[in-house]
This record gives sequence, C-alpha cells and structure tokens, in this order.
Amino acid sequence: MTDLFIKVKTQQGQNLPFVLFCKPDSDKVVGVFQKNDHLYFLESYEEKGFAFAPFDAEEVPFIPLEYADVYVETVRSKNYYFQSKATTQSGVIGKDFFEEIVVKAVAAIKDKQFLKVVLSRKEEIALPDFDIQATLRKMIYQYPGAFKYCFYHPKVGMWLGATPEQFLKTNGTALKTVALAGTQLAAQATNIIWQDKEKTEQQLVTDFIVNSLESLVKEVTISSPYTVKAGDLWHIKSDILARLKSKKSLKKIITALHPTSAVCGLPKQTAKEFILENEGYDREYYSGFLGELNIDFVTFRTLQTDLYVNLRCMKVIKSKAQLFIGCGITKDSNPADEYIETVNKSMTMKNILE
Repeated sequence: MTDLFIKVKTQQGQNLPFVLFCKPDSDKVVGVFQKNDHLYFLESYEEKGFAFAPFDAEEVPFIPLEYADVYVETVRSKNYYFQSKATTQSGVIGKDFFEEIVVKAVAAIKDKQFLKVVLSRKEEIALPDFDIQATLRKMIYQYPGAFKYCFYHPKVGMWLGATPEQFLKTNGTALKTVALAGTQLAAQATNIIWQDKEKTEQQLVTDFIVNSLESLVKEVTISSPYTVKAGDLWHIKSDILARLKSKKSLKKIITALHPTSAVCGLPKQTAKEFILENEGYDREYYSGFLGELNIDFVTFRTLQTDLYVNLRCMKVIKSKAQLFIGCGITKDSNPADEYIETVNKSMTMKNILE
C-alpha cells in the first residue's frame, strides 16, 4: 500500500474528511486530507480548496487548503487494474415510473412550459466488500479521459465518480467550459450519426452557456460541435472560451451556470421545478459540481480553477452503492429509448464494481 492510501486508512480511522482525484489524462492522483471534521462552506468563492456542490442548495461545502494536507502520487498504469467481481442489483427507481415522468415531461414541453428537461433516476447495488483503493484504481485504468474522484465527509457521505463533463476552468482571466449532450453506445456505433433530436439538445446547452456568460465575460469563441468518447459512450461536444471581465466575477459565473442545462433544462428555473416535483427522490450531490477552486493542488499555482459536473457517480452507504443516472428530454424524446440511455450510462459505475 502506498503512502497515499496509508493516509486514507488513517483518515478513515479518525473519521476525517478527504478527497482523492485524478484529472483527465493525468498521471497524478491527488489526496487532500482535512485536519478536522468541520463542514466548511464557500462564501466569496475566492477561497482556495476542493469544492463539492449539491444540485439544489445555496451552500457549497469545500475542503479548505489552509486546513488540509496534500499528497500527490504518480500513476503507474500496470498497478491500476483489478479483476472484476460480481455485483447484485437490489433497488431501482423503475422503468415504468421513469418512462411515465418522461411522458409527462414531453407533454409539458409540447405545452411550451419549457424547452428541455433533464430527468434522472437512481439504482442501488449491493456492495459487500467496498475497497476505496481498488475502486479508484479501476476508475483510473478504465476511464483515463474522465475526472475520477472519491470524496468523503462524515457530514456529507462517501461519493465516487468518473465524470466526462467539464463545468468550467479558469487560469487568471481565461475561462473555458464545454457544452456536452447527446448519447450513443460506443459498442453499437462505428460511424457516428447524430439525429436532429440530439443535435438540437446540444445546441440548447451551448446557447444556455453563452447567454448565461454574456454579461460576465468578453471575447467569447465557440468551437463547432464534434463527437467525443467518454468510457463506452459517445457525446456531442463544443468548447467555449472567454475572458473574465473581473477576477472577482467567479461566484457570479458559477451561480449563473449551475445547474447547467445539461443536468437541469431550459429555461432553468421551470425545468428545475419540474425535476423537484416529479423525479421522486433527492439528487443530493449528483449533477452538482466539484473540483479545485483557485488552486492547482499539484503545482500550487493560484487563480486556477478546474471544476467538473458530478455525473456518472455513486454514493456508498454501508454495504450498498446508490448509482445516479439521467438523460436530456426534448419534444422528440421516446420514453423507452431514454430509459435505455440511463441503463447505458449506469454501466460507467457498474463496470468498476463488477
């Protein structure tokens, strides 16, 4: 066991907060270990630390740099593979219920209540022998292009994920974000062809981001949409670059973008109200955002923020894992197809538990 995971064991024994993470295509695993069990919240967004934001709450927890020890370990890929083990499914927000709320959402869209809504569900998987080290290593081995993490706080719980979606990245006044939407299973596709429904969904995400940033940034540039692979799935992606009008505008930008239309819908408020009224469960930290705020934990350069949308994630509770998965609903959505999309997305986490 390496120094990093020895520290994890010590932290767990003392029931203290920590986060382990590995950025896309990085050979570094970072551990940030809080020295007390206090739950800190962001205020000015000028703080330095690791943020872990919920889907629907004004308070954003974070691990402050000033109260943490930081460990960095280099990944050696040959050590990052483990044999699969069987898992069993124990509880699901079911197919019929999910398809019913998709039908309701499509009707609301056709009634012009909103343009798009992102609906989700959760599954419970039996997890008798959860091992943080083995699970994180499997995520790093299987999903090199994702942001992989394990976050624990005694007042929040244990969360893990491998998300393909950047929320935003800043370096001084330079800002980058992405518009990601549409899903196809990689195993079934050799020549990727996107339907109008998927292209429209991705354009709606792009428009939402650009409109949200308009008064807070300048020099906005948008790439043409292109196809990108995340694990076993294909998505449509556009890169959006801009410059901040002020270094102090980060809080306003995050507030304007979160939750993004890729996890909520358009218009944001009416879509969010539909989600809260109809999904039938609490998303908690699924579809929130997480990552480095005003600090790079490897180089310790300040004024660098690197945040991701908390997708393809799960919460570990004793001997089970709760998996969270969702998909974007537009007027052309087919309920059965949308359910299958959530099944495909659930495999990101199931593959590291099997």
